[in-house]
Amino acid sequence: MALALTAMLSAPAFANSKYSGIVVDVKSGRTLYSYKADTARYPASLTKIMTLYVLFEELEAGRMSLQTPLKVSKHAASRPPSKLGLKPGSTIAVKDAIMALVTKSANDVAVVVAENVGGSVPAFAQRMTRTARQIGMKRTTFHNPSGLPDNRQKTTARDMALLGRAIQERFPKYYKYFNTRVYTYKGRRYGNHNRLLGRVKGVDGIKTGYIRASGFNLVTSVNTGGRHIVAVVMGGRTGASRNAQMKKLISQYLPKATRGNRTAPMLVARAETPASTPKVTPKPLAYAELRNVPVPGLKPQEQLMRVAALAQPTTAIPVAAPAAPVAVAAARGTESASDIVTGSIAPVPQKPDLKAILRRKALQVAAADLAPQPVAPPRSPGVRSVRTQTIRVAALGDEVVAAALPDPEPATPDLPDAPANASVTVAANNAADPMPGWQVQIAAAESEHAAVSMLKKAQGALGSKLRGYDPYTEPVDSGGATLYRARFVGFETKTAAWNACRDLKQKRFNCYAVYQ
Repeated sequence: MALALTAMLSAPAFANSKYSGIVVDVKSGRTLYSYKADTARYPASLTKIMTLYVLFEELEAGRMSLQTPLKVSKHAASRPPSKLGLKPGSTIAVKDAIMALVTKSANDVAVVVAENVGGSVPAFAQRMTRTARQIGMKRTTFHNPSGLPDNRQKTTARDMALLGRAIQERFPKYYKYFNTRVYTYKGRRYGNHNRLLGRVKGVDGIKTGYIRASGFNLVTSVNTGGRHIVAVVMGGRTGASRNAQMKKLISQYLPKATRGNRTAPMLVARAETPASTPKVTPKPLAYAELRNVPVPGLKPQEQLMRVAALAQPTTAIPVAAPAAPVAVAAARGTESASDIVTGSIAPVPQKPDLKAILRRKALQVAAADLAPQPVAPPRSPGVRSVRTQTIRVAALGDEVVAAALPDPEPATPDLPDAPANASVTVAANNAADPMPGWQVQIAAAESEHAAVSMLKKAQGALGSKLRGYDPYTEPVDSGGATLYRARFVGFETKTAAWNACRDLKQKRFNCYAVYQ
């Protein structure tokens, strides 16, 4: 007791103010560790877990397949790095989009998914938030599908743990993509920058994230030795310290997780299917009642037509109760996808003489509830602002509290505004911890802003010759002063780095190639 009390009292003294963490035993549902798990945080690229969740709904419903081509808009192509560099008017298959989000954390691909599934980024973000509520994520709001800086986009460590559990319970067939180590697209290889994959026993996913306002985030699933946990670390000072804290949490709390059969209820994001719900007497349903029936997994146009059809008194059908977070007890020893209820409201056959009525009802619904949403002006492309490996790893290991369900925390405070120059720091999957490889350095500036400016000038001077190589800054100590290296990373061979350096020198940029 004294030791636990000491840990609880000393944790804030060592804690990074942005830090939150939680460890949940998947089989029992118990919280094994919690530190500021209900405090508002920026999700950064953890957002893309929900983007993939919604895309998996489309695959499950049969509205898309892994081969479905997704069209790339000019807006999507203009998103800042991390990105694949897709061109406006081109297409990318759903499977490639999944792999690009899992490994490269590509912001252009996230917008492509949003626009093709939801019709627009605002509409897709609204669906993301609705889905979050249905899962039980009470304190999460989404406004974009990538995690790029937005003061309104917020979540908590507890909500991210719920999402990390729900996506693998609901979509075991597609969750396996989070375990991808290397992905090749159009001749280029992209490594999964989740450094725990293949290095920590039992880790099978899922996602990292970073923007300057959030710090370094990570959701991890560990399934080994009959035990299964989902852990979340948010607000790490560096990628290395975040990973070190996650390893410590896994080491300390995995042995405390339940072995054997599952006792926790399954997490469900939809209403139950009509076949699995008690029979009800059909009666006419008014439109006002139908508005409260969530129909996840439908495109906006399909929702309009389906709601309009259900509103007809002559065509009334039974409808399941509104889907609050639904918990379905799992049978002992069974954890298959069949335990996950994924039904939706059945479509109503339309007769020819109802077409005009349906059109009128659809227009009424659109006018009432689906007025055009204001679209935020595109952000100017930014430059990745991150750091590399450090000599001294900032340990967050003392941030440990009692391994019991935490007391309810006070109301979630408003998030501070992101820095004015936050657009320079992009939501990258591995922003601070790139894969080892060849890099080209062009300068070491006295400020990060100056380093970013030099990288932008170099990009403007060389144009397409630097396409596909990520701009990157890292702070280094030099005689007691901090300098910021300005580099381009992602060169697969020494020759490619040397050729880029040669081209830069022709444009009067000093540079050298280095393997790091």
